[in-house]
Amino acid sequence: MKLRSVGKLPAILICLLGLVTAGPVAAQKAAQPAQGTAQGTTQSGQKSTQPAQSAQTASQPAAGKATTPTEDNAQPGANDATPDVAAPAATTAEPAQTAPAPAQSAAQDDGAAPGQSQATEQLAKAGDELKRLTDLVSKAKDDDTALAELKVQVDALFKQIIGVSVSTRPRLDEIKARLTELGDPPAEGQPAEADIVSAERKRLVAERGAINALTGEAEGLSVQATKLSNAITATRRALFSNTLLKNTEVSTGMFDDALTATADETRVLSRSVGSWLSFAWNYKRVPLLTALFLSLLAALVFLSGSRRLFRPWIEHDITDEEPSYFRRLSVAFWSTLIPTIASAAFAISSFLFLRGFNVLRSDIAPIIAITLGVAVVVFFVTRLAQAVLSPRDARWRLVRVSDRGARMLMIAIFAMALVNGLDYLFGGVSEALGSPVVLTVVKSYIASIVIGLIIMASAWIKPTLRKDESFDGHGHAWPRVVSFALLATGALLIIAAVSGYVGLARFIATQIIITGAILVTMYIGILTGRAVAKQGAFAETAAGRYLERRYNLEQVALDQIGLAAGLSIYALVVLFFIPLILLQWGFQIADIESWAYRMVTEIKIGSITISLVGILAGVLFFALGYVVTRFVQRWIDGNIMARSRVDAGVRNSIRTGIGYTGVGLAGLIGLSAAGIDLSNLALVAGALSLGVGFGLQNIVSNFVSGLILLVERPFKVGDWIVSGTTEGFVKRISVRATEIETFQHQSIMMPNSLLINASVGNWTHRNKLGRSEIAVTVTYASEPRRIMELLSEIAAAHPMVLKNPSPSVGFTAFGDDRMTFELRIYVADVLTGGGVRNDLRVSIYERFRDEGIGEPFPVKIEDVPVEDQTGIESHEPEKVGEPKGATPAEDRVSAKATSSSKATASAAPLDEERVEEGSARRAASRRSNPNR
Repeated sequence: MKLRSVGKLPAILICLLGLVTAGPVAAQKAAQPAQGTAQGTTQSGQKSTQPAQSAQTASQPAAGKATTPTEDNAQPGANDATPDVAAPAATTAEPAQTAPAPAQSAAQDDGAAPGQSQATEQLAKAGDELKRLTDLVSKAKDDDTALAELKVQVDALFKQIIGVSVSTRPRLDEIKARLTELGDPPAEGQPAEADIVSAERKRLVAERGAINALTGEAEGLSVQATKLSNAITATRRALFSNTLLKNTEVSTGMFDDALTATADETRVLSRSVGSWLSFAWNYKRVPLLTALFLSLLAALVFLSGSRRLFRPWIEHDITDEEPSYFRRLSVAFWSTLIPTIASAAFAISSFLFLRGFNVLRSDIAPIIAITLGVAVVVFFVTRLAQAVLSPRDARWRLVRVSDRGARMLMIAIFAMALVNGLDYLFGGVSEALGSPVVLTVVKSYIASIVIGLIIMASAWIKPTLRKDESFDGHGHAWPRVVSFALLATGALLIIAAVSGYVGLARFIATQIIITGAILVTMYIGILTGRAVAKQGAFAETAAGRYLERRYNLEQVALDQIGLAAGLSIYALVVLFFIPLILLQWGFQIADIESWAYRMVTEIKIGSITISLVGILAGVLFFALGYVVTRFVQRWIDGNIMARSRVDAGVRNSIRTGIGYTGVGLAGLIGLSAAGIDLSNLALVAGALSLGVGFGLQNIVSNFVSGLILLVERPFKVGDWIVSGTTEGFVKRISVRATEIETFQHQSIMMPNSLLINASVGNWTHRNKLGRSEIAVTVTYASEPRRIMELLSEIAAAHPMVLKNPSPSVGFTAFGDDRMTFELRIYVADVLTGGGVRNDLRVSIYERFRDEGIGEPFPVKIEDVPVEDQTGIESHEPEKVGEPKGATPAEDRVSAKATSSSKATASAAPLDEERVEEGSARRAASRRSNPNR
């Protein structure tokens, strides 16, 4: 086994904040021989000098895959043996050199198209690249980092090969179609075909053969790339397994060698650091002081600035006597995450300043990087323990433990983090100085035993409390399950280290500390997101109160913002912490980048490939199209049609049509951007047709009817329409139904198909000119011509009655007791006809009263028939003055509009003779029937 390259260690530590190689590196250092350092460095140097061609190959389009390479599955304890990668590489590289010959010769002999020649060149380059990658894999079979990067390049090359194969399919389909049109050559004995047809068939057959040769070559190269990718995966799995399960013989001689190596390493370290400080101070004093000043400035910006900026989120409020659980969760999560990110940014900036001013030497840079990384990790674990346990203030404690138990647990966690960090730091120093591996093994051995003892000692702490006990109580022991788990874990670490599996012990210890801290932080973050997304919770936060006060938001809007904030916290937790856990368990950055790329671009479900990036792009394009459509609608409606004084109904139709067109185009653009082939929508259209045939007839009918109404415009918004028993004003025309508001302000949603299939009356279709009729009844004692003159004068005197067409009066009917006249008038706006009719009724009443033509209502005189005289005297009040069969006064004095009914105004004078005659008739009836 070979150690990782020393030159790469600072970059790994800086990028991964000290968490990247804490476990795997320590395990490898404990199991690998001493002579592997130089060889690993040489291999890494060879790998770094190779020209990277993956950027060129990855840019080629990949429309599909013939096979799928096996993913990495680096789990500890795998029993797979390390395959011989060099042997299959040598065998698979030969076809890459010889296979292009048939395709190239066919292209040269038959005059291949430019696209075919380009495909041939690409396959030739892919074969050379595959051979180069195979050689690199055989040389880097002991370097996990190099193998991870090579696997990414092999997968990219596989996609390029498949893309070349797919690019030839359209031309092959064209050739097949053309050969079908030409048909088979004439059989023997049949007339010969034209020479031009024979020549074309021969050319097409030759080109088809060349394309088939290219396709075969591409398939062969893709198979080779797949095998190489699988071999890399198997090699990395075996490397990881062998590293963890490497057994080291523990003896007294090993400790004697370690003591000697420790003394030598101490002298070398002091000499190296002293010489570097002396050289930097004597010859690079100004760059050193500048780098230190900028580092202090970065500390001021990141650490102090984050504390000032996020103080309400990360500090405890001493005035809050009983903080809510949500408040405690939020403070614990952000007080861990924000300072850790700030400290990591400070560490990275400080290292970059020192390196940017060329102050660091090649042997000192890894030591500085390891020191900064270990400091960040220890700070993170300590900060998390303080946030969860809160040993100084029980009000902010997330777990119910006693004050003494919180302090003891805090000490134990800090001790384990410190021991693990020091072991990693000393191991990094040993690797940077080229110390023997036995020294690293002994350090890891001691660290594993110490951490195991600390875990076992934690089982004897009594931190738990009952519900009725206060935090300052003595506390009780752990539950038996927890105590047994702690004892078993500590014993497992000690047994593994004593048995010689030092790498496995250090790996487990690192995962307990680092992965455990990450998982606890994730859990707190998930609980915080859940608490924020809870209904009504966001309004109680400081941010919620600020938004409510600043923007006058309601509870519904605050709940929606809280839901979005909760989902954002979930996404932050997953995107930030999952990669850290994967890195802790032996995966490389190249693995995570490859998985992330495939996850957002190539999610395969059966034969369907889903691209999250494409879907997101489609959603963004649709949203952009929707916003542009709404802007165009408002601009045309408010700037063009409003200034042109276009009718409100026309404006609504144009605005609605633009909206449907824009949303439809935005949907098509979004689908195309999402990678959905619009030709596949034919299947969807067929399914919709089937659905229409079975159960969507009404929906489609209403939709089509709505489009017809918008285009044909038999009525528009604001029109007064009548359809059946529904009458009112049109408020809105949508694709399914039309909203009609009645005169009682009731909104009726009428399906569009009813308005298309039934008769619809529109009072304001072309213009608002309308005629109104007022029926007037008078007794036969009145003079008809005088009545007609009076009605004409009254109509002509009203200012809202049109002179052209002029009003008219008609003698319409003879009644039993009265005559009926009808006054017909025209108004410019039929919507004002009700008020005009009301004014005319009042004028008719007043004029008839002044002329002595009649009273407000006639008096009805009832005659009692002989057959109704039963001899029983009625106690009901007599109705005097109303003739038999007359309608009530409210019905007789009314005006009739063209919308629904005609009102009638009655002005009949009293007939005194008839009243006296009726009285005499009743008196005679009483005399003939005394009992009545």
